[in-house]
Amino acid sequence: MEAWKWRGVPVWELGGIICTGESYRSVVKLTFAKGASLPDPSGLFNASLEGKTRRAIDIREGEVPNEKAFKALVRAAAALNHSKKRK
Repeated sequence: MEAWKWRGVPVWELGGIICTGESYRSVVKLTFAKGASLPDPSGLFNASLEGKTRRAIDIREGEVPNEKAFKALVRAAAALNHSKKRK
């Protein structure tokens, strides 16, 4: 589900927040709420790496993230949200 929160920030949720999207002058930032707990074998996460919970993908003009790896992150985030609700 997509929602708009916090002064117009798009938020994608399924059993909890999966990620948020923000646009800045030089990047579009997709922040995964529980990104530090997600597998990222393709190395898509390239921002907010120092935090204990979140991880982000900064996309610069002309860049195209690996679609298969991105879908895997979204699926893993949804599965993590679902597993937390079961407990």
